[in-house]
Amino acid sequence: MSDQAWPQPDVSATALLLLSGGTTGTPKLIPRRHADYSYNFSASAELCGISQQSVYLAVLPVAHNFPLACPGILGTLACGGKVVLTDSASCDEVMPLIAQERVTHVALVPALAQLWVQAREWEDSDLSSLRVIQAGGARLDPTLAEQVIATFDCTLQQVFGMAEGLLCFTRLDDPHATILHSQGRPLSPLDEIRIVDQDENDVAPGETGQLLTRGPYTISGYYRAPAHNAQAFTAQGFYRTGDNVRLDEVGNLHVEGRIKEQINRAGEKIAAAEVESALLRLAEVQDCAVVAAPDTLLGERICAFIIAQQVPTDYQQLRQQLTRMGLSAWKIPDQIEFLDHWPLTAVGKIDKKTPDGSRRRPLSPFCPISANRPETG
Repeated sequence: MSDQAWPQPDVSATALLLLSGGTTGTPKLIPRRHADYSYNFSASAELCGISQQSVYLAVLPVAHNFPLACPGILGTLACGGKVVLTDSASCDEVMPLIAQERVTHVALVPALAQLWVQAREWEDSDLSSLRVIQAGGARLDPTLAEQVIATFDCTLQQVFGMAEGLLCFTRLDDPHATILHSQGRPLSPLDEIRIVDQDENDVAPGETGQLLTRGPYTISGYYRAPAHNAQAFTAQGFYRTGDNVRLDEVGNLHVEGRIKEQINRAGEKIAAAEVESALLRLAEVQDCAVVAAPDTLLGERICAFIIAQQVPTDYQQLRQQLTRMGLSAWKIPDQIEFLDHWPLTAVGKIDKKTPDGSRRRPLSPFCPISANRPETG
């Protein structure tokens, strides 16, 4: 067909509708324009070193922003590279495919990255073609980040972003510590970031608060959702991301968790991510998710779902280990459940709404309340 047979789109028109993750409510439609989405994948491709020689393997659902355009499928094709599609993320199918197609780039969520690391204990396909493994979609524990680098002997790139727009990347030449412990810097120099307290006043440098953002590729509203838009966007057009973050002294973003992933235990606000980080330092814990559970006395108690190779049998010993790590007594889980595997959302995030589908047994129904009650003045 000739070039004239293809209509020229209005760059300000909607190119596609993405679906929000829906982990905190009903999924919403996200309208992405031709201009902003083209920038999304082309700028990402440049930052990630995509070229005609690149081979991108899409193992995550391709209707989502991360594997589609960060730089993903569209960014790779725009640079003349090759895209390999697979309908399976199973290690015994995907790893031979990496060897066969000489894959250079792949994007994973942390839960899948952990499975890949474990699989290399028995799977011996030649993965020497891998140049970059991206990790995003959920918080990546620094220990797992270190394991990914050591196991696959390639560059790890942390990616934090949202289908609504803002993308942050660690750069390929960032210091090792930056890649392990941060989620990088915004894609565009025109991205605007504010970190605010609960009254939406800017916090002091280095302090944690809610991330607000606007920029050249961030949407100004969800599709046909005026009531939700009034809550999701400020009067100045900043998108309220719902993420708790802080900026370090060199401008790297550190994601501390979701605002709604705080547990209000007897009036003490406890970040689920802090408790998860402590649990992941225990040798027997492979992965974990901490959630709030209703409690008649405390309002909410701390419930930890854990995947472990060996299930601990002594709750008090576990408490002592966490205390030695510096975790305050009132932040130690009241209830611990062990699972065989995670229920995941469509985008590969742990589904914290239904984490009990593969439950083995509890370590403790919940510990004596008096042992964990926060001190009050």
